[in-house]
Amino acid sequence: MAAPNPEGWPQRVAAFSSSPSHFLSSTTPEDFLSDLLQDLKDDKVSESTKVLMLGPLQEHPTILCPSPQVGEQTAVALLGIFSRTAHTPKSVNLKCHLMLSITTVLISTSFVKQGVKVAEGFLDLLFQTAQDTNDQKHGGMFRPLRAIACDCLREMETCCPGLLSHKLEALYSLKQQEMTPLHQAYTLLYGVALRNAVHCLTLQKDVMDGDLKKLLASNEGFAWKATEKPLELVQLTTMSQIPVLPSNVETKELKSVVSLLLEECYLLTPVTQAALLRELTQVVSMVQSLSPAIFKSQLLRLFGTVEISLLHSTLQMKGTFTDSLFTAEDENFLLKRLVGMAQHPLLSTPQKLFYIECILHFPENRPISSNGEESLPVLVTPRMAASLFPTVFNDSSTMLSRLNILSLVYLEADEEEGIGYISDHLMALHKIVDHHGTREMTTTFFRAVYIFMQNFYLNEKYTRDLIESLSELYRSHYTLAPNLINLVDSTQKLLEDSSWPTDLLKALQMLIVELPLQQLVHQSLQWHLKVLGRVAKEEQASQRSTVRFLLNLLINSSLCGLGDWRIGNAVLSVCRNLLQHPNLDQVFIELADLLQFMMHSFEDVDIQDHARFYYTLLTNLSKEKLSGVLNMGTGESQAKIRSLSSIMAESEELSSSLTVHRTRQPVLKLVKLSEDGISKPDQSSSGPEDSTPDVDLLKVYQNQFLNPEFASVVILKYHLTFAGEVDALYHKLFCICLHFEQTDSNYERVSDVSVPCLIYDRKPCVVSLTLKPWRPYPTVLHASAIFTTEDGLSWHTQLDPIPIGFPDLFLPLPVPVHWSQGSREQLFHQLWKSLCPEESSQSATSLFCFEVGERSLREVIESSFHKYLVSKQLNPESYKVLLFLPPQFYVLLKIKNSEDAAIVSIITDNWKLLPFINSYIKCITDYSADRTQ
Repeated sequence: MAAPNPEGWPQRVAAFSSSPSHFLSSTTPEDFLSDLLQDLKDDKVSESTKVLMLGPLQEHPTILCPSPQVGEQTAVALLGIFSRTAHTPKSVNLKCHLMLSITTVLISTSFVKQGVKVAEGFLDLLFQTAQDTNDQKHGGMFRPLRAIACDCLREMETCCPGLLSHKLEALYSLKQQEMTPLHQAYTLLYGVALRNAVHCLTLQKDVMDGDLKKLLASNEGFAWKATEKPLELVQLTTMSQIPVLPSNVETKELKSVVSLLLEECYLLTPVTQAALLRELTQVVSMVQSLSPAIFKSQLLRLFGTVEISLLHSTLQMKGTFTDSLFTAEDENFLLKRLVGMAQHPLLSTPQKLFYIECILHFPENRPISSNGEESLPVLVTPRMAASLFPTVFNDSSTMLSRLNILSLVYLEADEEEGIGYISDHLMALHKIVDHHGTREMTTTFFRAVYIFMQNFYLNEKYTRDLIESLSELYRSHYTLAPNLINLVDSTQKLLEDSSWPTDLLKALQMLIVELPLQQLVHQSLQWHLKVLGRVAKEEQASQRSTVRFLLNLLINSSLCGLGDWRIGNAVLSVCRNLLQHPNLDQVFIELADLLQFMMHSFEDVDIQDHARFYYTLLTNLSKEKLSGVLNMGTGESQAKIRSLSSIMAESEELSSSLTVHRTRQPVLKLVKLSEDGISKPDQSSSGPEDSTPDVDLLKVYQNQFLNPEFASVVILKYHLTFAGEVDALYHKLFCICLHFEQTDSNYERVSDVSVPCLIYDRKPCVVSLTLKPWRPYPTVLHASAIFTTEDGLSWHTQLDPIPIGFPDLFLPLPVPVHWSQGSREQLFHQLWKSLCPEESSQSATSLFCFEVGERSLREVIESSFHKYLVSKQLNPESYKVLLFLPPQFYVLLKIKNSEDAAIVSIITDNWKLLPFINSYIKCITDYSADRTQ
């Protein structure tokens, strides 16, 4: 495969980074890597492009180097490029990225081993680069290269713990000599190497007295044995779980080193300090004879820090050393500080949430439990935590985290008054949701209920009231059914022995079955059926009222006659759950009557078939076999039963047929026709045939043609056709249902469009898209389609978004066709006068000028406004245009030619339309000017 043009690498790298699997579907990793390395060697490729090309190796090394052998070859090639790259300030950035790429490849392919020349050579290169302390050899321009070398060495040491354990004296010397800001990088490198070296020593047998001193003074080669066996990380939990050195080991030199590092610690940045403290904490924890009191001098500074990273290291230190370092007064002070910082007004929400989490996971000196779960420290009392009480003005995350910690406080204190406060807060949230709160507030309320139940489910007084409140909320807002079902499922998993979830479902069931039929409108009924479907899964809930409710609903309403598949399927879903209910015998007769009624009366063939299938199962199978059939496929180890072979022989084929599959690529597209159909009001009414001054045409127009029942709609016509070359599977499509979703609330819901069939080599179908705007603004519709192929499978495909432009909404004035031009012009003048801003606060005027150019003004008007033209005058040249926009807005234009420019006077009864009409006029005039050039 030929290497691409160097100019194409930015696009190629971007494509790979966005989706490596998709990119490599058109090539292979070997070819791509080969192209990459070849152009990295090319001197004609700029260094900035080469830096970009190294990105894939740094981000996805295992994809491009799937084996150690490929990794070794790649590292050799990169090291060769590094050696050939000129050692000049201009090339520093490229050399840094090459160094980083080699490190990434070697580590990710596990090729940091003794005997591997590229690994040995590269480590020597890194160490030699780091030895140029204070920029003595090459100057400050090459300092970034030393920084990268230190970072690469630290990464090597982290991934191969103990690799630098024989170079501690050299690393300490480099740290001491370095006087530039890179001192921090050297300090971190030494800290990691020291921690790993001590850890390796703890794992050795028969550690002698002078081994630790010898280790600190070592200055030999790399410890390649460390790469042979991975070293387990030290977990900072409790002292008893950390490997330690024997108490007889001499630690004088180590104590001196640790003390010096701690004395210099305050000079480092907070992040570097935190990392170093973490390493030193592990070192001290592994050396028994080294007292944790060595950190005592740092505590005062750390207690007062506002840096998150330092506080985190302090808490890690406390979790490791507990009362060996922290007194009870220290513990109390830390908790008070965490509570104060959790509500500090100058801190961001994530920071305050972090402090609350620190309280919940506070490492106590004498913890009651050590399972790592959320638990309240003993010292946190209701009085200390009172300031953390949530309010409805808190953001969702803050409110829930505070509610959680306050619930734990009052639960531990067994304080009834505090529980009452939390219950009052829930009721405040309940009122907000009841008064049409936002989606975020609704979600927050249900999460708050979950937290309340998690802690106070044994308090029957409040849990009973909560069921009543949730039932009343559902009575007013049926769309909350999914939230309530999710709440029931979540609390049932949490509280396995509690009857509260079942009691809530029973309350909702009673509420629904007692509703009069008049209140069961189409939209709310779907939510009711979802709730009843969930109730049908509860063993402790009686199902007789549910079945009677459904039968009564179908008999005494028009649902069966309407044949709505969604409603029918929702009813069948309830029936399916009832068929699996342990107490099926109690509702056997009623359920059979319900299924029989549906299979004979429901006006949908699919629903009838499913009802007949369920009726057959109910009346012919035992309860055990019935459950086995309905559960078939839901478990991984379900075995097919021979006695049911006649039913299950086609189960897999049936399952595939009932599944709606997704196409990988769009199969269909809608192409807009050049001439759009437009709906018009009834224009057969009588009206004035000639313009007469005595007739108020505006009043006649408003009384006769704009009655309250008038609803303007726009009908756009499209060709439904195939999206290019499609698989032969999709050459014959049947029962196509086009579904449209709005991206805003400016239009009424767009109805689905059905197309009987579409054949690949035949003419495309013409479909009409009916729009009813509430506000005539441009928009975009998302379109999708469900169709059936010749083999009987159902498919779902996404279509390209459909833009609805402002001119698509233009309609001619809705007046009878036989009105004369004079009548129309008179109506135009009367409308113009009535729309003056003095007459209406919503009206607005505007002025627009444009250069006519070689193309005449007449051509511009005829091409863009010919259907909406009221009158025209040739001398002087002027035009009057009236645009009607649904549901009932007007835009009137007076256009006249003045020497070398055209002037457009605009008036409208909706000032919000001015930006759109101005943009449209600018668009058509710019297009006209471009065509003349």
